[in-house]
Amino acid sequence: MECVIGVDLGTTSLKAVLLDLAGQRLGETASPYPTHRPAAGLAEQDPQDWWRLLLGALHGFEGKGKVRALCITSQVNTHVFVDASLNVLHPAIVWQDGRAASAGAEIDARLTLAEKIAALGAPIPIDASHALARMNWMAQSHPQIWAQTAHVLLPRDYLLARLTGRVLSDPMSSVGLVGTDLAYAAAITDLLAGAAPRLPPLADPLAIAGVVQADLPFGGTPVVVGMMDAWASLLGLGVVRDGQTMLLSGTSEVTGLISANVSGEAGVVTFPPWAGITLHAGPTQAGGGSLDWLARLLGREVGELAQGAAQITATSPLFLPHLQGERAPFWDATLRGTFAGLTGATGPAELTTAVMEGVAFSARLALEALERSGGLRSVDVRLGGGGAAADIWCQIRADALNRPLARVAGKDPGAIGAAVMAGVGSGALPNLATAAERLVRIDRVFAPDPAMAQLADRRFALWCDLIAQTRAISAALAG
Repeated sequence: MECVIGVDLGTTSLKAVLLDLAGQRLGETASPYPTHRPAAGLAEQDPQDWWRLLLGALHGFEGKGKVRALCITSQVNTHVFVDASLNVLHPAIVWQDGRAASAGAEIDARLTLAEKIAALGAPIPIDASHALARMNWMAQSHPQIWAQTAHVLLPRDYLLARLTGRVLSDPMSSVGLVGTDLAYAAAITDLLAGAAPRLPPLADPLAIAGVVQADLPFGGTPVVVGMMDAWASLLGLGVVRDGQTMLLSGTSEVTGLISANVSGEAGVVTFPPWAGITLHAGPTQAGGGSLDWLARLLGREVGELAQGAAQITATSPLFLPHLQGERAPFWDATLRGTFAGLTGATGPAELTTAVMEGVAFSARLALEALERSGGLRSVDVRLGGGGAAADIWCQIRADALNRPLARVAGKDPGAIGAAVMAGVGSGALPNLATAAERLVRIDRVFAPDPAMAQLADRRFALWCDLIAQTRAISAALAG
């Protein structure tokens, strides 16, 4: 039986699926790994954890089918500094990490809005998670490591290099570095001396990067280049046509809209067109991670909290999920989390609902920016990811967005999207639309409740006011 493997290295776990060409799951795995937080605002991971779990997943799939190809997607704006032999020189700096904010602002100030649009096709900021910000920080803080650095890689790039022996990336994953011609934008990369030669060569996401090295599981199997988790999840949610929207709920909440229209809306990451798709993306900083934080704080399990969530009312507390700053549409590392409206009667159920609603409002704020960027209002919204498992949270999102949400089956849309790319890149499946149709399945549609949607409108206005009124305080507390 012919099949494909899709792997998604997320922020908290590695997920992998083995699918036959009709979409039947022949194997699946999900394995967590730690994020280390040595100080406030810092987030690091050990790339050896990624490699160990990848090998374990592949070993687990051996003997279950004839694998045509495999593909890996991963978190992005997480950076690994390696030498010419792929030895890791510093713990991977995770996308949540804000240490490079000032180093990024220093570079960002050299470009006008018009210059960014001319170079990248959109006003993408050089924030704390941008590759140049991380490189600038490393050059300033650890010049000896910077001198030894041969490559600055994304997690997927690192695993691809270990698997095939080739150092490659793709244009869609190189956020804020690539122009509309799908090549590195010299106007950006030249802003930091030594950046350009340390960036990996680019290849089309559906190209064959090479084959698995002979001494590894599935040795000799073609490996498709693939691309970042947001794009892979787009495909894994079956979002492939203009006007469709994804809402990906993982550690962060990521919104994505396909539209050929490009307005240059500030705060939105608009990717160059690829395979007939122009993606407007709004990655936020905290989605499921916010509920994980509350669960740790209360000493409960996430599922237990979700089951006991309270009903939202006009007097329910509000929550800003800016626990480590915010990305789209603010791109402000100094924003901080806030509860408002707490009373002596507030308990875990009310806090849980506030967190869920706050995350949903972050998605709404990002989606509204995407719709301005893409010049349309989407009503075809696909929802997926681990944060979509709780029905109550899905309903809260549907009410907050005031539009139906179609939840896709499974908790691993990134891995499914990687499998889609493995199928198309290897020629086992003819095109992305056909592959998505075969491999993606809808689980349930959540329709907005009219009364709750009206309440959500009023609360969303208060929520936006809360951000405006606490922003200066957050900046002062951030130091």
